Amino acid sequence: MPIRVLIIEDHLDNLELMNYLLKAFGYATLMAGDGIEGLKLAERERPELIICDIQLPGIDGFEVAKRLKSDTRLREIPLVGITALAMVGDRDRVLQAGFDGYIAKPIAPETFVNDLEAFLKPEQVRGATPAAAEPLVEPGVMCTPAKKAARRGTILVVDDVEANLELARSIFEPSGFNVWLATDVDSAIESATENRPDLILSDVNMPRATGFELVMRIKSDPRLKPVPVVLITGSAPQGMMADHALAIGATKFLRRPIDSSVLLAEIESCLKAARQAGAE
Repeated sequence: MPIRVLIIEDHLDNLELMNYLLKAFGYATLMAGDGIEGLKLAERERPELIICDIQLPGIDGFEVAKRLKSDTRLREIPLVGITALAMVGDRDRVLQAGFDGYIAKPIAPETFVNDLEAFLKPEQVRGATPAAAEPLVEPGVMCTPAKKAARRGTILVVDDVEANLELARSIFEPSGFNVWLATDVDSAIESATENRPDLILSDVNMPRATGFELVMRIKSDPRLKPVPVVLITGSAPQGMMADHALAIGATKFLRRPIDSSVLLAEIESCLKAARQAGAE
């Protein structure tokens, strides 16, 4: 039976990233978006490990820790805090609240699971080792395409949220894709012009220019027009936005949250269709 890890986190991007990484290493996950829901799941499921964000709506992580450690049925479950706190004394406060340890935000996908496994019993550890990941790019800066030969293809991911970039890379690279990252539309266009990717996956809502603008700029360039562009969003009704995206040339319009296997299947479908069109 898989080792179960309860994740208590209200930020959807962080929740998806931790969920994906744990599942990729063979762990089963339980997820809660706030402290009350997390406590209910902990009491009902009795997981082998609990990860809890410190800053939660309603009751915060400190209160969650207090209640867990005061319950004789739950106090022995290892409790790991996830925190962006960086003030002097924060570390001691987290440990004194009852947490067995903590991991700083933003989490590092390449070490996250290994760090958590330190809190499990040796016989519970799955024993997998994550593949080394390239450092996350600085805002507006690309991974250099020439440094790495394509395997199954190259995907340019465009998003202004760091956690979304990390999540995309953690999904695509283990599946054999090269991944280039951009944090805005201008940088994405520059990268695609220098070295044409096989596919572009872009968020819709970005501060300086939207994913719709990216599609229009890509499709107006004869050199880049054949590149499939997939738009993805976690906000706003899908209907009219999806129709508009397809009308201006996007290949697909996807909605977050989306299961990693579904996302991979969608991307592979777009790549296959693009290759078939290129061969005609």
